[in-house]
Amino acid sequence: MSALPNSHEALLKNREYLRGRLAILGPADISLIPALDGSGLVLTEHYGVWQRLQSIGGWTVAFGYDDPALMPADADTVVVFLPKARAELALRLELARWLAAQDARLILVGEKKEGIAGAVKQLKAMAPQVFKADSARHCQVWLADNLEPAQTFDVRQWLQWHQVDCAGIRFEVAGLPGIFSSGELDAGTAMLLESLADSPINAGPVLDFACGAGVIGTWLQLYQRALGQPCVQVDGVDVQSQAVFCARATYQRASATGDIKASDGLADVSGRYAAVLSNPPFHTGIRTDTSMTEEFLRQVAEHLEPGGELRLVANSFLPYEQLIRRHVGPVRAIAGDRRFTVWSARRH
Repeated sequence: MSALPNSHEALLKNREYLRGRLAILGPADISLIPALDGSGLVLTEHYGVWQRLQSIGGWTVAFGYDDPALMPADADTVVVFLPKARAELALRLELARWLAAQDARLILVGEKKEGIAGAVKQLKAMAPQVFKADSARHCQVWLADNLEPAQTFDVRQWLQWHQVDCAGIRFEVAGLPGIFSSGELDAGTAMLLESLADSPINAGPVLDFACGAGVIGTWLQLYQRALGQPCVQVDGVDVQSQAVFCARATYQRASATGDIKASDGLADVSGRYAAVLSNPPFHTGIRTDTSMTEEFLRQVAEHLEPGGELRLVANSFLPYEQLIRRHVGPVRAIAGDRRFTVWSARRH
């Protein structure tokens, strides 16, 4: 077994504080769960982690904040791992209160470099009697007893809408804490959309890989609608639960069409597409990590029709050109600046 993340090791070092039925929110490594010698609920927002958790007996597994497996007042100890987005911590703490039984204990664990000090301030606002149980492995473990349960929890109450305006197309996009580029149109996606206006995609269906809140698929269909053209269907996949939730909401508000679903990479994608579009992630937490995109590039040709196009925007320093050429076909840069490049390739 590979070494557990520091925060997981810190929790195991303090396992004597775990009591009764457990709720574990946001673990990064499933090896932690059987090591806890308990049972209860484990929640993850990562679809691949959720799939792997299915193999562990004795635990109820939830994918995201709207999973029907989440039950109120059912946990005696709720463990909250620090999410990478500070805004998401408030959402995770509120869920913890709703999951907590009367007089439950809350444990917050996080690394110093991830911002545990600031996170504790948020926890103290909810539970003033919180105290530090341990500092270990560059992490801190904080405890709050007699947690005041929340009477309700509905992730839809956390949904926020912001307006996107690009190449003359304006629409509203759903956002939840923790989702990529919530509240704004990031520059890379904007460049990709402008390339679609300059060099249109007219054939479908289209797949939006790592679709986030559904910006690309919604914009493309609204752009085609504005030109009086038939709208192509744009399916979307993402590994994150909030992204799937928000993309569906964005599509619904814009009357866009397409199947939005969770997938770890392309594992749950079937069929072939006339085009695949993407602004893929290159971070895991605070680290640069291009492994998911590299795996996507190795597999994407299987999901392109002969002659189908891959169009991808990425930071210009990332080494994708050779991978695209090797696994998809002839590739060229169709837009770019010092920060981003839009690559277009046709399947061999």
